[in-house]
Amino acid sequence: MQSINKLNMLDVVPYFSGLANIQKKKIRRKIIASRSEKMAESPNFYYKKNRLKQLRAFHQVVRTGSITKAAEALFLSQPSVSLQLQALERELDAPLFERLGTSLKLTPQGEVLYQLAQPLVEGIDKLDESFAAAFGQIDSGEISIGAGESTILYIMPEPVRRFIEAYPNVRLKLQNVTGRDGLRLLRADEIDLAVGSMLDAADDILYEPVVTYDAVLITPLDHPLAKKEKVTLADISPYGLILPPRHLSTWRIVEYTFQEQGLTYSVTLEAGGWEVIKKYVELGMGISVVTDICLTGQEKVARIPLTNYFPSRSYGIVLRKGRYISPQAQRFIDILRDYYLQHCGNKQHAVPEEDPLSASGTTEGF
Repeated sequence: MQSINKLNMLDVVPYFSGLANIQKKKIRRKIIASRSEKMAESPNFYYKKNRLKQLRAFHQVVRTGSITKAAEALFLSQPSVSLQLQALERELDAPLFERLGTSLKLTPQGEVLYQLAQPLVEGIDKLDESFAAAFGQIDSGEISIGAGESTILYIMPEPVRRFIEAYPNVRLKLQNVTGRDGLRLLRADEIDLAVGSMLDAADDILYEPVVTYDAVLITPLDHPLAKKEKVTLADISPYGLILPPRHLSTWRIVEYTFQEQGLTYSVTLEAGGWEVIKKYVELGMGISVVTDICLTGQEKVARIPLTNYFPSRSYGIVLRKGRYISPQAQRFIDILRDYYLQHCGNKQHAVPEEDPLSASGTTEGF
């Protein structure tokens, strides 16, 4: 009997021990659940868990200009994106968008948040590329650069060649855009950077000159002015000019320079692109004031310096303030800087700051 009791007790002990373990697990689960509830109520925990999703939704809505398009880009439903925006506005206690019918416009608070959020979101999304680049490894990715025809033809070829040789697996896209179109793409983050010439930059644009060129008069070889070693603006005034489109900076420079001397000028032909202008001058259709960036020495034109009247024109890197610069884009910028520093030294002066053109508040260029 005693042995049977001992056996029964031995059988029961594991039962009670197992029951105790079950109770311990239940208690542990309750503690964890309680802690989770407290953490979920904490703003810091909520931030870590959801803020990046909210900022990514906000960033995509600003880029696309539409909640529907943002939802498609993020592979989310439209209500989900709307709820994330509402939660972000509620947590920041600030309206981020003005809703005008079906269109959205950033409020001043939204503008500030976008400037802060854009590099954070893109930095996180491209973390692997940035990490690899920190160790000199750039084996993939893409850069999109906006530039005008003259810049693509005369400024970019050697830096582009060097970049392609150094990073053959990075896709490089050159978009032929000028003036307002280039700035629009830059502000919409549809290009990483632009390269071109600017007289002045708006508050949201960064411009870094890297090289300068001088203004010259080009004429047909048999033109009366072709025989002169020095030409004045008064000499040029009677003849019709061929100029780039009015909205580009060359026209403004010509207009200001002649007005400063109290002289008039006439435009015979408005044509886009230095190559077109040079050809029409060769054909005797007029004369032109160009930047010597476009002259290769092969043209059948006479060239006369105009440095006494026109300022040197700078060409450089154009960025949107606050935009995340990818490792690929940064490498291209470095190559562009280094190339012109080697070939042009420190001659990197833009239009003088005291020049009234720089105070006009209008941003043109490329």
